[in-house]
Amino acid sequence: MTSLLIRLFIKNAAAIENTAVRAAYGKLAGFVGIVCNLLLFAVKLTAGTLSGSVSITADALNNMFDASSSIIGLLGFKLAAKPADADHPYGHARYEYISGLLVAVLILYIGIELLKSSFAKVVSPTSVTFNWLTVAILVLSVFVKLWMALFNKTVGRKIHSQTLIATAADSRNDVIATTAVLLAMLVSHYAHFELDGYVGIAVAIFILYSGVGLIRETLDPILGRAPDPDFVEEIRKRIMENDGVLGTHDLMVHDYGPGCQFASVHVEVAAEAEVLTMHDMIDNIERAFLHEYGLHMVIHMDPIITADEAIGDVRHRLAEKVTAIDERLSIHDLRIVPGTTHTNLVFDCVVPPDFSMPNAELRERISTAAKEIDPSYFCVITVENSFAALPRK
Repeated sequence: MTSLLIRLFIKNAAAIENTAVRAAYGKLAGFVGIVCNLLLFAVKLTAGTLSGSVSITADALNNMFDASSSIIGLLGFKLAAKPADADHPYGHARYEYISGLLVAVLILYIGIELLKSSFAKVVSPTSVTFNWLTVAILVLSVFVKLWMALFNKTVGRKIHSQTLIATAADSRNDVIATTAVLLAMLVSHYAHFELDGYVGIAVAIFILYSGVGLIRETLDPILGRAPDPDFVEEIRKRIMENDGVLGTHDLMVHDYGPGCQFASVHVEVAAEAEVLTMHDMIDNIERAFLHEYGLHMVIHMDPIITADEAIGDVRHRLAEKVTAIDERLSIHDLRIVPGTTHTNLVFDCVVPPDFSMPNAELRERISTAAKEIDPSYFCVITVENSFAALPRK
């Protein structure tokens, strides 16, 4: 069914890097969600009213809010597809993240309301009228929501949409919630014990837990989540496969929304190499990232002296001393400035985000370690935080 809908309503469906095609996927998912959820709301509200079940009625209201969430998602995709303008030169793709956050907030609201109504049902229990029509409606709802979860998850992964993945998680929650309501109705009918309120509380807690997780996931890219380690390693390998590249460091990736990523990185090359040749290589790497990954890459070229073996030996031995302090540390941009009484080693040291050692103590330990190599060495160290440090290999 998912493949059929994509073929019928989306032109050039394979071109997901195209903003218009991506928006078409979002619109399709939005319309599917609106139609299915409104139908489920109508039939469940009827079943809940006839049976007097607070959990079924709450489940119906949940579907109504899901329809609202689909409208929000639809609006988010429409706004995200707006082209860049003078006030927003990086485009409007982050609207999609914001719409995903609003969906997560709605899920929390649903969970709170369900918790309140279910607790009231536990305090003041009333019997639920059992009939097989209600059972059939709930079974149908489970299958519809299961399909919607798979549909949104498939489309969400295809276009890398956190909003649709959040919507898929919400549909999965609905499957669990409706199944619990159905089982409670059957147990209550045959065991003559009212579980309606208790099941409602359990479902509400599950929805609240899921909502908190979804808020965290949708907030991460807005706040500036670190790039995926596999993606970082892929960037490193793609850079290092070019002849003339000696190393990389100081990678930063900025996410302005799906399909709108910018990055900068330092690339080390031999200082003795011809400048125009190295600049041409850097240009080729930048163009390759834009063509292959849709990533706007800016590369800073760092010259490294390779003709002097003594400098290379100092760099290697100093790096070993630094990693002995903590294997996650790395150094770059080493300059050796000899003097009459001492030799300055000027370099940067990159520390991971969770590194707890104070900068002053780290400088002192590295300086002490450097003097073990040569007592005349005096270190001038700039400590840098790692945004997405590439391992030097």
